Amino acid sequence: MTTASDPYYSRTLDQWQAAKRVDPVAADAPGPLTTDEVWNYVRDGFLFAPELFSQSEVDEFLAEAESLAENWPAGQPGIIKEPDSDVVRSVFRLHKVSQLYNDRFFRDFRILDRVQQLIGTDVYIHQSRLNYKPAFDGKEFFWHSDFETWHVEDGMPRMRALSVSLFLTESHEFNGPLMLIPGSHETYIRCTGGTPDKHFERSLRRQDYGVPSRQALEFLLEGSSIVAPKGAAGSVVFFDCNTMHGSSGNLGPTPRINLFSVYNSLENAVTQPFCNRPPRPEYLAERAIVPLSDKKQK
Repeated sequence: MTTASDPYYSRTLDQWQAAKRVDPVAADAPGPLTTDEVWNYVRDGFLFAPELFSQSEVDEFLAEAESLAENWPAGQPGIIKEPDSDVVRSVFRLHKVSQLYNDRFFRDFRILDRVQQLIGTDVYIHQSRLNYKPAFDGKEFFWHSDFETWHVEDGMPRMRALSVSLFLTESHEFNGPLMLIPGSHETYIRCTGGTPDKHFERSLRRQDYGVPSRQALEFLLEGSSIVAPKGAAGSVVFFDCNTMHGSSGNLGPTPRINLFSVYNSLENAVTQPFCNRPPRPEYLAERAIVPLSDKKQK
């Protein structure tokens, strides 16, 4: 696809550019979110739901997270180590690996009802993962828009997806909480550079392409600020696919473990990548589309 017909082209220019979002942020659909909550999501690009899951549920989820990191089958793709050590950074495609997460989180009505209200259609899981930040050792995730990568490297056509992040541990100022720039979802940052072959093999450990320049970040922060939702385990952040976000390293004495699910509209299924590279592996970008509404868990 040419840049003229692709409103979200990126990595084709020598200088970064800011482009206006052309897709609506949220649908006008019924659901459990109040009018004010939907309005806040549209304005900020994210919504925080403190303690949406109980401590007993979180305890089960956390035990599963620890087991997956310790017992990931040798040779099975989807486990990512920190750039300078063998410490587990992330594990992927949990909706194909964990029955617990699949039944009790990804399809839970507290998640799906809110997601479908915001997206306005039935959805499927584009990606699922655990991000681990062990005490004192967990490394940062630099600022980025997920959609830029999902568009360029996975072939996601439009901004009709969102992420859900469940705190499996308390998130506080010392353990590298998720940070977001309110309002940044309305602006698409075209990044510089190309896309190296098999970029995902390095980017999941430390991303160098598809990240905004310092000048672009300063532009997004004009009149805005950085927000880091913090709270008890069981709290959830819903955030738009184009919201600029990142997190610092964990310098505290407690781990920060987050469970993520990415929901994409059935009307927005991935096509061929918007770059001259093969698609990323399916553990990063699901291509087997399975609607979730008929298997919602109450």
